[in-house]
Amino acid sequence: MAFQPQLRSTAHLDSLHGARAYTLALISDLTDEQLMGPRLEIVNPLLWEIGHVAWFQEYWVLRHLNGHGPILPNGDALYDSANVAHDTRWDLPLPTREQTLAYMHEVLDRITDRYQHEKEIDAQAEYFLSLALFHEDMHDEAFGYTRQTLSYPKPYFDLNDIQEHQNASLGKELGDARIPGGRFLMGSLPDRPFVFDNEMDAHEVEVEPFSISRTAVTNAEFAAFVDDRGYERKEFWSEEGWRWRQSVNAKHPVYWRREGNDWILRKFDRFVTLESVLPVLHVNWFEADAYCRWGRRRLPTEAEWEMAASGELNSDGNSVSERKRRFPWGNAVPTPNHANLDWRSGGSIDVRALPESDSAFGCRQMIGNVWEWTVTDFNPYPGFKAGPYKEYSAPWFGDHKVLRGGCWATRSQIIHNGYRNFYKPDRRDVWAGFRTCAL
Repeated sequence: MAFQPQLRSTAHLDSLHGARAYTLALISDLTDEQLMGPRLEIVNPLLWEIGHVAWFQEYWVLRHLNGHGPILPNGDALYDSANVAHDTRWDLPLPTREQTLAYMHEVLDRITDRYQHEKEIDAQAEYFLSLALFHEDMHDEAFGYTRQTLSYPKPYFDLNDIQEHQNASLGKELGDARIPGGRFLMGSLPDRPFVFDNEMDAHEVEVEPFSISRTAVTNAEFAAFVDDRGYERKEFWSEEGWRWRQSVNAKHPVYWRREGNDWILRKFDRFVTLESVLPVLHVNWFEADAYCRWGRRRLPTEAEWEMAASGELNSDGNSVSERKRRFPWGNAVPTPNHANLDWRSGGSIDVRALPESDSAFGCRQMIGNVWEWTVTDFNPYPGFKAGPYKEYSAPWFGDHKVLRGGCWATRSQIIHNGYRNFYKPDRRDVWAGFRTCAL
């Protein structure tokens, strides 16, 4: 059955207000000094970033869609990320914290006033309201990366209602799942009210049979690589990866530290014991690739990852059917039994938890908990056409790697099996890990 869009404006407004509540919770406890922070390539000044989130909503929903004039006379010069160079954002004449918050409220109030009395909205409004929502969701996750990078305290809104589900099906190693391969429709169909441009066009790919780990690589598994001097042995690293390792003198994951014979890691502003059954986090693509070489494994391709997450077996049990799931467990929206999302747990959980998250092939937690690197370069699908927000995908093709699945801080309303995230291979600040395939 084709997806029938829900054109109720109140649902979109509720989601926008919900996202804004997350945004405010992520910055409300920080000082004015912390909202600016140090000048680093991998973060933005948070005061600039929250203003940018509001500007983006104003630009696309109020100005582009509804023809309104700008609220701030100099808003474009301050907040248009396509034209404001990253390293200049600390030097801009930004509004104060109070003025920025007032601007954020005014934008959302105007959007609410525009749509709160409409029972239905058209497809164009549906698209741009969704774009504004998902853009804020992505920045909320980035606010978390920034807080981790800068050793700020853990955010206050953790719900912790996923803990009761953590102990299900523990006590056994899950091993590999065998995927029969075959022809597979990769990407998203334009049958939903909003699809990111880099997910289209859906196209057939041929995937050879492969075996993929049912769970993400754990801290214990990665520690074995570190303890085997994996960071010191050039034979495990690509040429580019070895250059990166030498340039930063990497000897272990960025937030790990030795304490006696044990490892501890920094989680926001404090060090905690490294838990063996949690997924390894904050490793970049080079580190993931080196681990695979050491373990005589490999990273999955993007197509393999999506087939393992979305595919279903035919009745013969030996081939993949034409049916495709939106989520690994089916088409039902994520619940706490399915995925560790929405900041709910305050961090990652045991990779063996949540058996209800399993794909048709038994791959666990392919949505939520930890972003997963693939071997694939971020490039356009055949037939790619840039969406209205042309700067979202096209400028980054060619020098980024694809990640799939979301992490514990990803919002459940944005993530699905076809969602493509992308980062440069040297990024360690992201809540990213990986699962592996057999050679």
